[in-house]
Amino acid sequence: MNASPISSNDDPAGPLSRIKETARRHLAEVGAAGLSPAAVARDTGLGADAVGALFPHRDDLLTALLVDAYDASGAAMERADADAVARGARAGARLLAVTRALRQWSFEHPAEFSLVYGSPVPGYHAPQDTVGPASRTPAVLAGILGAALAGGELTPPRRAVPGPPLLLPEATALFGGVPEAPFSDIVERGIVLWSGLIGLLVFQVFSRTHDSVRDEAAFFDYAVAVTAEGIGLEVPLGGASD
Repeated sequence: MNASPISSNDDPAGPLSRIKETARRHLAEVGAAGLSPAAVARDTGLGADAVGALFPHRDDLLTALLVDAYDASGAAMERADADAVARGARAGARLLAVTRALRQWSFEHPAEFSLVYGSPVPGYHAPQDTVGPASRTPAVLAGILGAALAGGELTPPRRAVPGPPLLLPEATALFGGVPEAPFSDIVERGIVLWSGLIGLLVFQVFSRTHDSVRDEAAFFDYAVAVTAEGIGLEVPLGGASD
């Protein structure tokens, strides 16, 4: 199913922005599976025909929200990385900056975070339109790891991935290909790093660590540093920025 064309730069006063803002509010209240274009149309006051012209089906509206969430979270990471680079930060500090930015976005937009990283919506299949926006966040990570590799900031791993390559060509293409040994498994390790950080965010956003962790923000930074060790990257803690 194809979604209607959307843009993250919509006219704030226009009907498209009103529809999506209302849909985001409903998303927080009833979840993705309960999202109803008819209910959104009622609350915007625009009428079912106006909403239906832009989003003929629920899945079109879900896709619009999903693309916006991918774009917003990716943009937050991109801005944080650009700021870190402007400060002359090394790769480890850049990684900490972008993951902190994603964490902040996730806590500020828990419903959208859930849409992106939560349970799949029954009956919904994301169209090809979502692939580009979804690639923005891993592209930031790949850029940082690539810079760390080029700058000699990675420690060679003690254990290589056994057997044949484990990844599809699309995954290694995002990184720009497979580096030479001893870093030929950097993309696999990058996915381990990314999935571990998303898993921790799921725990924190959905309050799975609040009764066991005294300082969740500090614990997140620590987790970034520990997880990055698996890829041979040192992440500064204790307020260091480069």
